[in-house]
Amino acid sequence: MLLPVSPGRCPRARRLEAVQPKCLYKEGSQASVEQEYLCHVLVKNDSLAEVVIADSEHPSWGSFTLLEKVLDEFSKQVHRTDWPVGSPDTIQYTGLDRHLSRHQNPGEANSMTTVQAELDETKIILHNTMESLLARGRKLDDLVSKSEVLGIQSKVFYKTARK
Repeated sequence: MLLPVSPGRCPRARRLEAVQPKCLYKEGSQASVEQEYLCHVLVKNDSLAEVVIADSEHPSWGSFTLLEKVLDEFSKQVHRTDWPVGSPDTIQYTGLDRHLSRHQNPGEANSMTTVQAELDETKIILHNTMESLLARGRKLDDLVSKSEVLGIQSKVFYKTARK
């Protein structure tokens, strides 16, 4: 489950540093802090930052994918001069709810995960097909060996019947 935190400058990052002092938030960095929940922070090179708080079942890559998408879209929709002085009342960014609803299940939000799931399913089908082909091959080998034995026995029978 993801909890929304509006994008903007990151004045509360210092509080996170108190939780985990080795975790520094510099421009162009990303970090995760784990307590009861996971707190994922992404600070872009333009000093725009976003925080996502997620439960431990939500994968980190899903959170950082969400952070990247939201910050990219936010920086395109909201002018840079509004970032430091803006508030939820003055900045109209409506994409957050849409992104959050899509990323509640990170597997559906990421096209690579969808493709990977389809590949895994195809791999299972191919594996089952190969097993059945191998089983058929073994049966054919048995039939060939039995027919060879039968052929040899028929030749022996023919020779003894001629005598």
